[in-house]
Amino acid sequence: MSVQFTIDLPEGVLAVLRTSPAEFVAEMRLAAAVKWYEIGMVSQSKGAELAGLSRQAFLEALHRFQVSPFQATPEELAQEAVDA
Repeated sequence: MSVQFTIDLPEGVLAVLRTSPAEFVAEMRLAAAVKWYEIGMVSQSKGAELAGLSRQAFLEALHRFQVSPFQATPEELAQEAVDA
């Protein structure tokens, strides 16, 4: 089951971005999934599902968007090292 949305965009935006409507939608889905992953709202697997990608492709997209694949903060990682 899926849900559809309609988004109104300024005329000519697809031409400026040099993209088709399908490519634009795919990129918006990916950007949303990456951002939601970055702020901890979704897991890698859920982000990949939302973006319509495999988990490996989602990890590659995180790199492209310069988002760490690790959700732990440096402080949390340091604490885990101390606790180990």
